[in-house]
Amino acid sequence: MRKIAAGLFVSLDGVTESPEKWHFTYFSDEMGAAVGAQMAAADTMLLGRRTYEEFAGYWPSQAGTGNQLADQMNDTPKLVVSTTLDKVEWQNSTLIKDNVVEELTKLKEQPGKDISITGSATLVRSLLRAGVLDELRLLVHPIVVGSGKRLFEDGGDQVPLKLIDSQTFDTGVLYLTYAPADK
Repeated sequence: MRKIAAGLFVSLDGVTESPEKWHFTYFSDEMGAAVGAQMAAADTMLLGRRTYEEFAGYWPSQAGTGNQLADQMNDTPKLVVSTTLDKVEWQNSTLIKDNVVEELTKLKEQPGKDISITGSATLVRSLLRAGVLDELRLLVHPIVVGSGKRLFEDGGDQVPLKLIDSQTFDTGVLYLTYAPADK
C-alpha cells in the first residue's frame, strides 16, 4: 500500500510560509540528501491550489534547461486538490475537486511509490485531520521567523502523533518524521 507523506520546511515558531526568505541559510548536503530521498521514494506529487499555482508558474519554464529537478517536477504525475480551480494545465496534472479523502484512499491502494506533498500546509492539515496522511516529515529550522502562515493555526481538533524517526543536521535543522499515533 502506498503512503501519503508530506515534507515541509518549518521554522521553530511553526511558520511554513515563504521559506525562500529564511530556509537557504540552513541548507546543507545532509538536507539535500534527505529531500532527495523523499523525492526518490515518491512517484506522484500531491499539491494544494496555492502550491500548484506557484509551481506551475515556475517549473514549466525551466524545462529543457538541463535542470534535473525541473525535469523531475515537470515529468512527475501531479494531483491537485482544489475546490476553486476548474482545470489544471501543467503537464501530467490531474484535478481532484470532490470526494478528496475517498479519491486519495483509492490511490493509496494502487501499486506504486509514495504520494508526496510539498508545501500545501492547508492540504496537509486537512489530510492529517481526516486520517489520510501517513507521514509528516518536518525539517525544523533553528530560526524564529516571527510572522507568516503556520503549519497549525489556532483551533481544530487534536491529532495525536508519534515520532518514528529523527535526525539532527550540522546546521541545527531537525528532521522529524511523525505518523498518526493510531497507525
